[in-house]
Amino acid sequence: MDLLTELAILVLAAFVGFEVISKVPNTLHTPLMSATNAIHGIVLLGAILVIGPAEGFLNDLLLVIAIAFGTINVVGGFLVTDRMLGMFKARPSVGEAARPDQQDEARDERREAG
Repeated sequence: MDLLTELAILVLAAFVGFEVISKVPNTLHTPLMSATNAIHGIVLLGAILVIGPAEGFLNDLLLVIAIAFGTINVVGGFLVTDRMLGMFKARPSVGEAARPDQQDEARDERREAG
């Protein structure tokens, strides 16, 4: 393929991706994020496999940069997903017995407030 065809495919893919993602309701954001992280993990595995037979310094450098950014994306995505799912966990009421770590956090909060 020539350069113009490849650029046209890139622009169309970016436009379609933006339109699809912008139509996702908020309730589906967390499951979609988890699926995207899983897919990106597979992409990282492919990049690690490709770096072995790559020839030339520039190819190695670009693959290392891609792997670093991909790793940051996957780890950050899982952290954000975990934090979002933590928002849906039920918190114990004041009268219920909490786990010891939650009791410690509650005691620390009372000390800071008082």
